[in-house]
This record gives sequence, structure tokens and C-alpha cells, in this order.
Amino acid sequence: AKNGALANLRSEGYPSARWKATSAHVDARAHTAVLSGEIDSGPRYLIGPIVIEGMSRYDEALVRNVAELPPGTPYSEKRLTEFQERLLKLNFFETVAVDIDPDPATASAAPVRVRVREQNLQQATTGFGFSDATRFSVTLEHRHRRPFGWNGQVYNKIEYGSKKRAWEGELISNPDEDGYRKLLATQFSWEDAADEISRNYRVRAGRSYDTQHIERLMYGEWLSSDLTRANGVEESARAVSGNYNWVWRQVDNIILPTRGLTVSIEAGAGAARSNYAESGGFVRLYTRDVLYWPLGGSWYTQLRVEAGQVFTGDRVGLPDPLLFRAGGDESVRGYAYRTLGPQRDGAVSSGRVLLTTSAELAHPVSQNLQNLWWAVFVDAGNAADTWHSYDPVLGYGLGIRYRSPVGPLRVDLAYGEEVRKFRIHLSVGIAF
Repeated sequence: AKNGALANLRSEGYPSARWKATSAHVDARAHTAVLSGEIDSGPRYLIGPIVIEGMSRYDEALVRNVAELPPGTPYSEKRLTEFQERLLKLNFFETVAVDIDPDPATASAAPVRVRVREQNLQQATTGFGFSDATRFSVTLEHRHRRPFGWNGQVYNKIEYGSKKRAWEGELISNPDEDGYRKLLATQFSWEDAADEISRNYRVRAGRSYDTQHIERLMYGEWLSSDLTRANGVEESARAVSGNYNWVWRQVDNIILPTRGLTVSIEAGAGAARSNYAESGGFVRLYTRDVLYWPLGGSWYTQLRVEAGQVFTGDRVGLPDPLLFRAGGDESVRGYAYRTLGPQRDGAVSSGRVLLTTSAELAHPVSQNLQNLWWAVFVDAGNAADTWHSYDPVLGYGLGIRYRSPVGPLRVDLAYGEEVRKFRIHLSVGIAF
């Protein structure tokens, strides 16, 4: 109790606090004890200058622009911890330590010490993977953290597989004095899924702003999509749009959450044209919300709702990536990836409305295996052209969860009522 009281005081503005006197007077015959204590709080500390150690490759403005600690700000341990986490999210440092000089003589403007170990200027990563939707694939990623002396990053990722091939490229600046980062990104993908072939190309320009719990992305996008359906019909569409993406997370653990809520909202508006329908404007809205909640006794629940709609004229043609489909690991289990949607000419197509839900109950396998859980789940939902034609399908089953340091590894055996088949789903990590 003494340690806890002192820690609370030190974390909320008085880092030099100490116990001045403590005593416990025990009356053994009366079975009573009288406890007393006196704390010398020391001076209240205010934030002073930022002192950076360990930087040689990158500009110190990278650190100062995300500090959000103007001189004179009251000291708290939470503020320094959030500053430290913002620095780690920049992907420039292997390790970061942020603390304050506890010398009482500097309490009115206490220096904030930032000690970092920088990551290499360049980093390349290769990987091999397997997905039930896109089969085997190999990936190559490369990141340069200061190309040609520019204060920003260049990122490229190439994925090559029998069912999917993709390239992503991104230029993103370091945070400016207001915390914003400018970005220019492009993406190309070729994918053979749900008995059809899609080719998509995107170019984005905008800026992002991240805080402890909120991420914001504002961008303009040009999108080109070519789709070859299972019946041989080819459809091409183009769209220009302005978009705003907002993500809010309030969870107990960002990697392995058991309590809290995540909310992701996307909103966009623009104009589209195609070779198979009329041209026109559109508005697109999408949200994905997940609630994590413990029930007590080592029982844990997870509830998810995913919804979307495109508002436009009935005869306006839109690029396929702007529309919706359901089915797969993060949608309705028991059905293959992107196989749920409205039927056209005997083939599955993308719809203008989407609603899926999921409920899951999990429990550790045993007291000795706290990181290995079993789970039971029920998923429902679908994509459709309109809410009047919306017809949700059901999937349910059992799963195993291994809570690894990089996120939960999930293996699910699900039964799809509509197709009357069992399907195994494998995934790693958390989708926001």
C-alpha cells in the first residue's frame, strides 16, 4: 500500500515524492493496529525542454513534432508514456525511452529525456504465405526511411501468388509541426477469387493524423477497375472521389484485446463512369465495430457489426472495389472469401449494401494453458443490391485461439447453412 500510494503521487506531477515518516503501532492484546504516514511531495513538476539522445540518421524534428508537450505543461507519467508510444508508431526507432529529470532544482522546467535507438535507413523483408482464398504466395517488402535526404519514408510491397498479384507503393512525409503527415500512394492488384478475375489500380494523395486512440486519413483517390466475370462478361469502371477514414480504439491491449471497443468509419463521395452503365455521382459509407467484453470466470466475448451502403442512381456503374461482398475469415465464416452477394446471370456479384454480424464466446483450455483458448461462434450476414433484397445467411462453429505475441492465431471449423458444407478458416492478427 505504501509503494502504491507513492507511485500514484510520483506519476501525477510529483516524481521526487518520498515517505518522510511511517509507523505502525500494534496492540497485540486488543488485536488492533494504528498506521500513520507522512509524505514529502516535493515540488510540482512542469514540462521543460526536450533533450534527445541517440539520433544520428534522422531529423530531430521527427521527435519534437509529435511530442505534444509544450513548456509549462504539468508533468504526468501518462503524458510521457503516450509520447513514447507515438514515437514507436512512427516506425523509425527500434527502442524508445522517455522520462523526466527528477532533480527538484529543475522542477519548474524539468527536461524531458528522449533516448532512442534508430532503425536502419533501409529494411527489406521477405515472406511466404498461404490463404484458402488466394492459395500460396511470396511477398517482398522494402522501406527507406530517408530517401535522397528527404524527411519521409518510401515503402514498396510486392506480392506474387497463383491467385493474387499485387504491388503497393507509398511516399509519406514525417509529421509536421501540427502532427500531420502527407502521403502519395499507388496500388495495383490482380486477383482470381470467387470464379472471377479482377484488376484494380488506385492512386491516392492526402494526409493523415494519428493520436493515442484515434487515426484519421483524408485523401483524394482515382480508382480504375476491370472485372472478368465467371460468365465471360467484362466490366470496366473508373471513379474519382474524396474520402475520410476515422479509426477509434479504446482497448486494454492493442495486440490481444479482451476489453474495450474499436470503431472504424469510412466516408467518401465522388463520380464514376463505366462501359456497361450510366455515369453519375455516388456517396459511400462503411463501418466496422468490435466490442470485447469479459464475463468473469475467464469467459470472454467478442461482438462485431459490419455495415456499408453506396448511395447512387440505380443505373450508375461503379468500380467493384467500391461495392461490397461478404464471406471469409473476417466476415461470415463457413463461406469462401467474397462468395456472398447478389446473383447476376448465375454468378455472384458485388452489392451496394452490406450487413454482417458475429458473436463469439471463448475460454482458456485449462489453467495451465492460459494462452490457448477454445471458442464457439455464430456469424450472419450478406451483401445485396438493396435492403429489400437483403437475405442474410448463417455460419457457426468451433475454433481454437492461440494468443501469440504478434496477435491471436485463429483456426475455425465453420458450417455454412446456405451451402451445407464445413469449411476451415485460418487467420492471424486483428482486423480494424
